[in-house]
Amino acid sequence: MKLYILSLLTGLAVGFLFALLRLPIPAPPALPGILGIVGIYLGYRLFLWVSQFWAG
Repeated sequence: MKLYILSLLTGLAVGFLFALLRLPIPAPPALPGILGIVGIYLGYRLFLWVSQFWAG
């Protein structure tokens, strides 16, 4: 749970800093960003599954 809270606080701090400096937000639009994160996770899990399959 601590990791989730630290991640959220870091994101809030970065978002606040970018707004303060009047920079564009460093994140893709909501849905494509979420799908990108899900894709990265699924690709990682797929690699683990394939490597276990090939290892025997």
